[in-house]
Amino acid sequence: MKRWEAVEIVAAKIDGALTVACNGMLGRDLWNTGDRPERFYMIGSMGLASAIGLGLAVTQPEKRVVVFDGDGNVLMNLGGLANIGVIGPENFYHFVFDNGRHASTGGQRTIAGDVPLEQVAKVCGYERVFRADDIDAVARATDELLGGSGPAMLLMKVDPGNQREVGRVEVTPEDLATRMRVAATGDRP
Repeated sequence: MKRWEAVEIVAAKIDGALTVACNGMLGRDLWNTGDRPERFYMIGSMGLASAIGLGLAVTQPEKRVVVFDGDGNVLMNLGGLANIGVIGPENFYHFVFDNGRHASTGGQRTIAGDVPLEQVAKVCGYERVFRADDIDAVARATDELLGGSGPAMLLMKVDPGNQREVGRVEVTPEDLATRMRVAATGDRP
């Protein structure tokens, strides 16, 4: 399955959730599904989406928090999985799109094929983990994941490759931070 097809399915099911997307092509895929003020797109900081999502989940326990991550980003910060598992926020939902590549920097291979990230998450203390290997399974697993408590992860095996001419995030990092603060807390700057 194509990564952007899986992104579209998940994005359609998370409306209203505070959402953090990792840097690179995955964030751009989410951006192209239609921007929302409760979406924060990492720009240039690899591996930190789950840490930001964890902070949101802990400080906003009444709101659903969703993280869109790639396998390269998760591998960059494996300690994030341990922190999420130990802290155990029930409102934290982690969607990992695993193409076995660093898609934004030239398609170099990751080691995700040798390190089953969904199993690592389970060992780290995630309450529930799911894996989807085809597009139909993504829709079913997303519903099941969002229907229960977290921390929970859905790892989706997606094909390497990027969309042609995918648009870039057009909001500045400062504006992304401000609008996420407003979406999370309601406080205006």
